[in-house]
Amino acid sequence: MKKIIIAILLSIPFINFSQAYTSYFIGNTNNITTTTVSGTCLMGGATEDDNAMRWFLQRSGGGDIIVLRATGTNGYNSYLYTTLGVTVNSVETLVIPSIAAANDTYVKTQIRNAEAVFIAGGNQADYINFWKGTAVDSALNYLINIKKVPIGGTSAGMAIMGQAYNSAVNGSVTSAQALANPFSSLITLGNNNFLHNQFLKRTITDTHFDNPDRRGRLVTFLARMSLDSGVPQFAIACDEYTAVCIDENGLAKVFGGFPTYNDNAYFISTNCSVINNFPETCLPNNPLTWMANNDALKVYRIKGTSTANNSFDLKDYFSASGGVWQNWYANNGLLKVDSTNILSPTCNWILAINNDVKNTVVSPQNKNEEINFYPNPFLSQINFKLHKNITQINVYNSLGVLTQKHNYKFQEENTSLNINSSIDKFYVLEIIYRNEKRVYKKIIRL
Repeated sequence: MKKIIIAILLSIPFINFSQAYTSYFIGNTNNITTTTVSGTCLMGGATEDDNAMRWFLQRSGGGDIIVLRATGTNGYNSYLYTTLGVTVNSVETLVIPSIAAANDTYVKTQIRNAEAVFIAGGNQADYINFWKGTAVDSALNYLINIKKVPIGGTSAGMAIMGQAYNSAVNGSVTSAQALANPFSSLITLGNNNFLHNQFLKRTITDTHFDNPDRRGRLVTFLARMSLDSGVPQFAIACDEYTAVCIDENGLAKVFGGFPTYNDNAYFISTNCSVINNFPETCLPNNPLTWMANNDALKVYRIKGTSTANNSFDLKDYFSASGGVWQNWYANNGLLKVDSTNILSPTCNWILAINNDVKNTVVSPQNKNEEINFYPNPFLSQINFKLHKNITQINVYNSLGVLTQKHNYKFQEENTSLNINSSIDKFYVLEIIYRNEKRVYKKIIRL
């Protein structure tokens, strides 16, 4: 007997007046479960790049797609369901304009049942005010980190994707305003209290970046983030018709219309090769100065193409192909860009900052060999059993400066490290093996 599938061929709105959400649905009304592949699709804010959206839909395994927005209607439904030519079970747009709507049982259930979620453009202040701390918030983090489905967003939907974000609850800020006063009331940064994506840690995202006015404000955001955290910070920015698609391994590929159009993505990091790389002046009502000998920020610019052959590795923030490096810095409230023969940073220790490194580090040669460091957190000494295939352990402080280097013979023994400096709260251990592979571990001082 053939299975009968009932499909809704038009996006028919359903409005729940008691909780004030609106649903527009197209496709099969029967929920299905498919095998998904995690990924993140960041869109620059204008018309979506079709190739990037196909990449996004294909990772859903043909499942149910949810579009989230705080205002608007069903503009994405037919586009995602039929136009792109990728078969999916259904597309549902949920308009969620209030905290009450964001906590509705139906909204929560539909999001958690999805095999992909795309957040439309709009006003990011609405998304933060209406969704943060609600069932929508927890459902999105469930999809990202437990169910591991693809998630995407454009314009305001991209702007809230990072661990850090500018909520814009007091309105938008220009580069001139931000650079003139890094603590302007128009800068309303949030950090680590909304979406949690492993490849967007310590990262803020920005859109519409073909407008040069966006650059100075993003540098200011990074300056504030750097001061607050004491460790390197990152940013990803897209021109309007450009998309960055991050796969399950942290490799970011860039889609766009180059060479017909000048579509770019920018991967920005505080330069981890510079010791004590903090802004020289970042104070209320004072223009921002962040020079570091004209080397404060390392920026990799990639042209977006239809095949997305050019890429950037978010696991280390320096392995890249197809683009060019730039130095950005701020001098007395003015943004400067240097594109002349700029070299990439090489800070291997940053791997430990970008990944959750557990108390047990597993040797790359033999997964049965475990290196148990204790105590962690520590006061001044770390104890561990040295395995015979370890040749060297290096200690880096939170700024990436090598503070200790220890060489070992090929033997097993109990040993310890004394870390007497009281400046930093955390350190990174670089464990080097006989075949030159490396493992990184974060340790924390009490």
